[in-house]
Amino acid sequence: MRKLFEKIVEGGLLISGSISSLTILLIVIFLFKEAGGLFNTPVVEEGYVLAVNKSNNIEHLSAEKIMDIFDGKITNWEDINGKNEDIFVFRFSDLTNYYPEEQLGDEFQYVPEKISELVSQEPGIIAFFPKQYLLADNFQGRVLPEEKISMGEFFGGTKWYPTATPAPIFGLIPLLLGTLLVSIGAIVLSLPFGLAVAIYMAEIANKRTRELLKPIIELLAGIPSVVYGFFGLVVIVPLIQKTLHLPVGETAFAGSLVLAIMALPTIITVAEDAMRTTPRAMKEASLALGATQWQTIYKVVIPYSISGITSAVVLGIGRAIGETMAVLMVTGNAAVIPTSFFEPVRTIPATIAAELGEAPAGGAHYEALFLLGAVLFLITLILSISVEYISSKRKI
Repeated sequence: MRKLFEKIVEGGLLISGSISSLTILLIVIFLFKEAGGLFNTPVVEEGYVLAVNKSNNIEHLSAEKIMDIFDGKITNWEDINGKNEDIFVFRFSDLTNYYPEEQLGDEFQYVPEKISELVSQEPGIIAFFPKQYLLADNFQGRVLPEEKISMGEFFGGTKWYPTATPAPIFGLIPLLLGTLLVSIGAIVLSLPFGLAVAIYMAEIANKRTRELLKPIIELLAGIPSVVYGFFGLVVIVPLIQKTLHLPVGETAFAGSLVLAIMALPTIITVAEDAMRTTPRAMKEASLALGATQWQTIYKVVIPYSISGITSAVVLGIGRAIGETMAVLMVTGNAAVIPTSFFEPVRTIPATIAAELGEAPAGGAHYEALFLLGAVLFLITLILSISVEYISSKRKI
């Protein structure tokens, strides 16, 4: 009977582990499947085309150049290796500015002919209009080739304008740098203090002090991140702005401070538990040989518990990199390449949280956000593998 019970328990554990592993695998597959669709998406907004006059020799326009043209930053084709002609930007919504409604016909039946006519008459024109109004046979302009968003444009892009018209821009660099800046800052601030508190609780504090501090620190880990965000927004952000005389207090530094506070309970708890597993005999032997308490901590306790301390570091960094709501509230959400620790930034998790609800399902913006999630997953995975490798080398 006992053996049967053990077999049932063993089978239940096996099934539970298999289901958990399969669920994680399916989530990862779904993440990368949705993300991969971005590179099959046209640069120009789906369902629309860009057309130029037949005399125009421009063959290729990147998403950034298209945005600069339609924003008026590029005003002559010569600036992008074309002819010396002023650029005339035409949007479909501008059609009634050039043709009275009676010339467009009922239900815009003559619109294709009018667009074709306008493109043929204006040498410097670049026209953006729905593909349905393109005359297949006798269009008197030239439609620019339909290009796909490339991996280079995403992973090497320096701008993030997902709602830009007519060509949205998805550049990873500003979001990645913002994430790394805030996360590294948080670990630099929290790790020394967290390890110091862990050493104090494990080796120096008396039993009564430890029993008082440990529940308080563990309670901090249970506070919702939005509460930390409110605290950062009301207390830390104005303090930084006033103390450092900054235009705004929502900066990468504010995000790092909030994340450092959030990561402390994890680092302290895991590191302290690891240090307390050091055998008493090893510490007593060190003291018997004449080492001081601090020498014993440095030479015996920390080396013995380095694996647990490494785990604390990994969990703390993971908490910092993956945090969303608190960072969203205190970093300013500026998707630009940061040049200082005291500027507004935007992180990858904050971008996903802020924009996913507004992104049309299956569209380029939606797929780009999934790709950001895949990048975040890979960063965490690489970080975990690297730290585990370093830890194993130290053990050897």
